[in-house]
Amino acid sequence: MAKPKVNTRGNARNQKATEPGGLWHQPALMNLLADVLTVLAVAGLAWAALTALQRLPVFPLRELVLTSAPVRVSTEQLEHATRKAVAGNFFTVDLDATRDAIEKLPWVRKAAVRRQWPDGLSLVLEEHEAVARWRRLNGELALVNRQGEVFQAEFPEGAAALPQLTGPEGSAPELLQRYAEFTGALATIRRRVDRVALSPRLAWQIKLDDGVAIELGRDQLRHPLGERLERFVSHYSALRQRVGTMRVADMRYPNGFVLRGIENTPAVTTGRKS
Repeated sequence: MAKPKVNTRGNARNQKATEPGGLWHQPALMNLLADVLTVLAVAGLAWAALTALQRLPVFPLRELVLTSAPVRVSTEQLEHATRKAVAGNFFTVDLDATRDAIEKLPWVRKAAVRRQWPDGLSLVLEEHEAVARWRRLNGELALVNRQGEVFQAEFPEGAAALPQLTGPEGSAPELLQRYAEFTGALATIRRRVDRVALSPRLAWQIKLDDGVAIELGRDQLRHPLGERLERFVSHYSALRQRVGTMRVADMRYPNGFVLRGIENTPAVTTGRKS
């Protein structure tokens, strides 16, 4: 006798249709989604509250506090620069923009701006300290600070007494260093350096406070500038007694020098130019 067939495929479909499924029937996933939406909602509300708080007129900026009194920069200049740059309140003010505006003032080297609760800005100011005058090869004048940086500013009182440096763009730090070396070498004859010049061909010349120009030429390993200047220093006193006034001392020789513009008979030690 034949056995009846069982429709297993239809039963499987019916069983699958009765099983729970979909997002709404997965509590763990629903809880996770709810938590994410809650976090996003709280973050959005916090951002909106902070934005509204920043725009309230209860946090206006009222003062700029200087940590030390400036020497070259006037309070009027600082006030004008900050008024143009400062926008917003204590929370929204752009500190970088304020710092940049202050650093554009002629005598300001660096500025640090911070918030000072509850309604102010704190300003730490570093001013340029001019140690030399700068004369570009095209004749334009500027100043050099202690770090060897060239900056534009109105010449202060007494600037004429500062040494003058002349050279290609970017050579100010080297010129300032050489000036210090030359000053030390000339201390024994009590002479002061008025000018240091570096030509586009990298030839050095210095001028002393008594008007003597010393041609040193290019720096070389075999005949460095220091040796040439030492030779001048060792003969300086004897030369002044012998020839009196001299205008130029050409030290570009390995074993001698040439004097020009002297009052009496020239005293020349010949030698091959280096």
